[in-house]
Parts: sequence; structure tokens; C-alpha cells
Amino acid sequence: MKTIEFFEKLQPHADKALLFEYSPNKLVGANYHITEVKHVKIDSVDCGAGQDAWNETVVQLWESPSEAGKTEYMSVYKALAILNKVGRMRPYDMNAEIKFEYSNASFHTAQLYISELSVKGNQLVVSLSIQKTDCKAKELCGIPEPTLETSTSNYCSPESGCC
Repeated sequence: MKTIEFFEKLQPHADKALLFEYSPNKLVGANYHITEVKHVKIDSVDCGAGQDAWNETVVQLWESPSEAGKTEYMSVYKALAILNKVGRMRPYDMNAEIKFEYSNASFHTAQLYISELSVKGNQLVVSLSIQKTDCKAKELCGIPEPTLETSTSNYCSPESGCC
């Protein structure tokens, strides 16, 4: 989801609590804070020597140990106020993909994508998901698209010329 799309989807729900589901049926604790917003510029070269560049917005979520028993979630209104303040200090690339960086004691640090936003009563739930890594130069490397019977693990070997 683009940064602009996320902001637009938040606006009509300013009066709701903002929850983040980092894994199916697992919520970031109500004690979360937005601790950092990163404006990331990616300049990459893939394994087939293809060059690419893009921007990302990465919002870091952190659970405060001193507020571990907290039950009231941050409101969409407060989250928007934080994100808007950041935007005044460091302008967003509104077309950049937005991700959320999160971890806890039982979940490794990951940058998560938005897979769905849903309203559940007085809550706006942002469902997050991981995106698996992929070879961007499949055609150049001769890696066929996987089918139900095959897996790319058989094709991306050191001899393939891919990596």
C-alpha cells in the first residue's frame, strides 16, 4: 500500500482505536508507540545485474515495557498527528510503499506490509503480513515460474548463473 493510500484510509476513522495485527490473531500490544518513521531510499542491483531504485516509508512500532498492562490502544487521531508532524519535518514520498517494522520477545524483527484494513466496532485493525524474498531476474537466470509440482529451490543453484 502506498503511503498516501494509508493516510487516506486512516482519516475517516480518527475516532477509532488503531490496532496492528502482526500475525494471524496476534496483536501488537496496546502499549505500543510509534518510535520512528524512516524515509528510505533504495538503490539496488539484483543478481541479474538489473538496477532499480525506489522509496519506502517505514513506521517502527515498539511496545513499552513500562506500560505492559495497558489496555487502551492509541487512537487513529493520535497516530495521524504523529505521522503528520513527521511529514512537516521530513516530507513523505506519498507514492512510497509503507511498511511497519516490529518485533517482540516471540516475533523476530521484520518489516511488514499492509494486507488489509478492517473496522471492528470502535477499532481500525491494520493486518500486516510478510512478503517473501524473490529472485527479480528469473527470466535472465532461466528460472521458470513455480507450479504446484515444482519449487524454485531446485532451480536457483550456484550453477544456474543466477546468483
